[in-house]
Amino acid sequence: MGVNELKEALIFLCKGQFWRMAVMWTISLILSYLQVFAQRHYSRKSKFYERSSPLLFTASSNPAIASIKKPICIITGASSGLGAAVSYALAKEGYYVVVAGRSLHSLSMIVSEIQEQIDDASVKAFQVDLSSYKSILSFKHALQQWLLDSDLHCSVQLLINNAGILATSYRITAEQCDQMMSTNYIGPFCLTKLLLPLLEQSPVPSRVVNVTSFTHRNGSAADPGAVKTNIMREIPSCLSWFAFYILNLLGLLQSPEVGIDSVLDAVHAPPETSGVYFFGGNGRTLRSSRLSYNSKLAKDLWDDSSQIFLERQLAYRDKT
Repeated sequence: MGVNELKEALIFLCKGQFWRMAVMWTISLILSYLQVFAQRHYSRKSKFYERSSPLLFTASSNPAIASIKKPICIITGASSGLGAAVSYALAKEGYYVVVAGRSLHSLSMIVSEIQEQIDDASVKAFQVDLSSYKSILSFKHALQQWLLDSDLHCSVQLLINNAGILATSYRITAEQCDQMMSTNYIGPFCLTKLLLPLLEQSPVPSRVVNVTSFTHRNGSAADPGAVKTNIMREIPSCLSWFAFYILNLLGLLQSPEVGIDSVLDAVHAPPETSGVYFFGGNGRTLRSSRLSYNSKLAKDLWDDSSQIFLERQLAYRDKT
């Protein structure tokens, strides 16, 4: 460890945000696994979902369904970690996987790796920065044009909002919003709203899967648990290494290939399943935080998010 790295780590250790993060994350993770333990051994109301079989569109007698050669899945944050692992798994299942992320170079490498390992894999890469509404809108237009040019059914069957960052400093985007909030929440909300027509045009039930974190208990989606990815890249490397070491020692750290189980559970849950919080794989679900069941708060959040979306739509139209 270099002197500069050690100095950076010591400065970070002195920040209140580090201790809030360290304490809250540890408590949240332990509570989640305690809930799993209690549910497994003491609860008679445990809810598990069996994975449904992948849809076979070409075998359908419905012409609209048969016109879908492969179900189309969009995965954000697909250039590494969970996103890359989910992309590989769904490509192997026969999905036409659209990988989206900020680095086109990294995405191209993922596409090449998937195509090398899976002979008939169908993968397409698109660049998008979820902290920028303009970038999200450009992605939507590029996606629609690609669907038309490729003679594919103009619809999307699955959207996985996986992208996320862990920022250690407050950074403002061009749209005057915190970068982490834009990337982790506002961006996925806007993306989902913009892609809603393509999801609704699907002749088979479409689905949106939101990848969340056990840290929501500090504040309904799929939660992979503690997974070793590069989301902690902004934290001094010695501290992130130590955190992963402790989690691994406790048996709580998973590889991305294992961590995707809860995401795949959400993907393959029965069509009528909605608003369920998957955690830990094997079709297991948990009750999310009490705050997440506050209907008034949910409505206020939806209204505020919709207002932000509308303002960004209007702002972009004014600039064009």
